[in-house]
Amino acid sequence: MPRGDKSKYSAKQIKQAEDIEHGYEKKGTPKKKAERIAWATVNKMWGGAKKGTGESTPKNKEPAKKGGKLGGAAAARRPAASRKASAQKAAQTRARNKKN
Repeated sequence: MPRGDKSKYSAKQIKQAEDIEHGYEKKGTPKKKAERIAWATVNKMWGGAKKGTGESTPKNKEPAKKGGKLGGAAAARRPAASRKASAQKAAQTRARNKKN
């Protein structure tokens, strides 16, 4: 199998990698880097391309769940008043942009 060949991956793994890649691209990550991160995540979850039976269940789901856990830590350290002011400002911005 040549390097970069994805023919041995299941349809579920390919779809999963595409979804992860799309999420990173929405955040502004360059396409090549997003693709690299997506396949690294799929490989970490599944242990690489699968052959035969047992490919329907990921071995380790932690890489897929990691992003959400990391996201709130910085905000939790901020004072409540600061978080509230930021949320109000964001709401005003969304309302202003919705009108345009």
